[in-house]
Amino acid sequence: MKFTPFKALAIGALMTATALSASAQTKIDATLKADQPGAEISRYIYGQFSEHLGAGVYEGVWVGKDSPIPNTRGIRNDVVGALKAIKVPVIRWPGGCFADEYHWRDGIGDPAKRPSRKNNWWGGTPESNQFGTHEFFDFVEQVGTDAYLSVNVGSSNPTEMREWIEYLTSPGDDTLAQERRANGRKDPFKVPFIGIGNESWGCGGNMTPEYYANELRRFEAFYHKGKDNSGARVASGANAFDTNWTDVVMKNAVRNMDAISLHYYTLPTANWSKKGPALNFDEAQWNSTFYQTYRMDDLLQKHIAVMDKHDPKKRVGLYVDEWGTWYDVEAGTNPGHLYQQNTLRDGIVAAVNFNIFHHYTDRVKMTNIAQTVNVLQAMILTDKEKMALTPTYYAFKMYVPFQDSTAIPLDVTAPTLIGGKDKDGKDQTFPAFNVSAAKAKDGKIYIGIANMNAKEGYVLNINLGTLKAKSVSGDVLTADKLDAHNVPGQKEVITPVAFKGGKIKGSVLELTIPAKSVVVVKLD
Repeated sequence: MKFTPFKALAIGALMTATALSASAQTKIDATLKADQPGAEISRYIYGQFSEHLGAGVYEGVWVGKDSPIPNTRGIRNDVVGALKAIKVPVIRWPGGCFADEYHWRDGIGDPAKRPSRKNNWWGGTPESNQFGTHEFFDFVEQVGTDAYLSVNVGSSNPTEMREWIEYLTSPGDDTLAQERRANGRKDPFKVPFIGIGNESWGCGGNMTPEYYANELRRFEAFYHKGKDNSGARVASGANAFDTNWTDVVMKNAVRNMDAISLHYYTLPTANWSKKGPALNFDEAQWNSTFYQTYRMDDLLQKHIAVMDKHDPKKRVGLYVDEWGTWYDVEAGTNPGHLYQQNTLRDGIVAAVNFNIFHHYTDRVKMTNIAQTVNVLQAMILTDKEKMALTPTYYAFKMYVPFQDSTAIPLDVTAPTLIGGKDKDGKDQTFPAFNVSAAKAKDGKIYIGIANMNAKEGYVLNINLGTLKAKSVSGDVLTADKLDAHNVPGQKEVITPVAFKGGKIKGSVLELTIPAKSVVVVKLD
């Protein structure tokens, strides 16, 4: 997709969404270039992240074999079913910060004999280790997805990493493979992705990039990538805009990695001490949230430019393996468990990021939203036996056709909104909407639109060029309230409905996009 500069259609003097007429519908021209296909949009862009944090694993995934909550070998059936429905391609585990204190042997063997540990990073909660290696792989196999392991570098050593990999992947008669079989798994596990450390600049060891690059080279020397262990080697990457980390690590260790990670969270206030509420926010925080999340576009450009210096052939993938909204926790919950509600705002944030990721798929090969269940920008919220699917979940479901599709350029210029003021008093501007288009595996063209404007809808007149289409259909996710959300055990308030705002007039596709919405359409 080509995202042209957001200048020509600036609204007045860059008015905020609050100042726009709720009945206004600006008409905007766009051009679809179906005869100029781009790169593949990897299904792994729609990846998940599940850490031992709060109720993310315990209750969210694992309830135990004796639980009255319907389960298969201790894993919730309702959660598995919901994740299968959005075709989750990969799940990253066990962290996060938790990974660099996790010792894999704590989570294998007889559950009754597994040690209990203190989860130092997340509220000091006891970690029972009832959900360990075999349980995780049972989970991913039930979902029908791939595993992405994050191994302990910060408080471990290469021997522990090597032995975990051999335990998982060895097909031979060595002691580790025999131990795996004795624990109930005859055949090796499939491990396509292995992260060598997590946030090594912070909770993973407070390392400098130079020090981490040396640690990566040391650990990778004992990684033994080959026929048995073909997993991609993922280097621990940068925090947000720290391009120096990417530069130093790639300069010193580019041969020792197949991908490098990047973490970026959307905070409405950009203030870690007071991030802003998940519910009952005003339009100013709505706009500031979208300004902050749209910085992902600039962030990717900056890190990709650095990567291109050291890897011009783009062998190394960029994995944004932690992203999403981060608000103040809900009142009355454990601050260390990072539980937050999930609203229409979050669903649109997800779609905005999907459209950005689609633009950089020659380098961005995986992303993992944080997190799957009950933590941060979750797909699913549970309350004991009850479950709710969030607006973010529904955004993922609407974008399923984009998995392993082929990007199609869609040129458009969007109006500009303001998210607030920077430290110099200048307006923080962002586009009112963004889009992406692709040819899916079913041969159909799909177009996704994320309208960030809280007040105004738009009429997109898309010139289809050489594409011949007879009909348009799709879904829309929107609601009257900015903070519309679903609650476990209660009737859904927000869910996608059939989109009726599409027309084809000769070679022009007309889409009437409502305010504050996600729309995905299919052309037949």
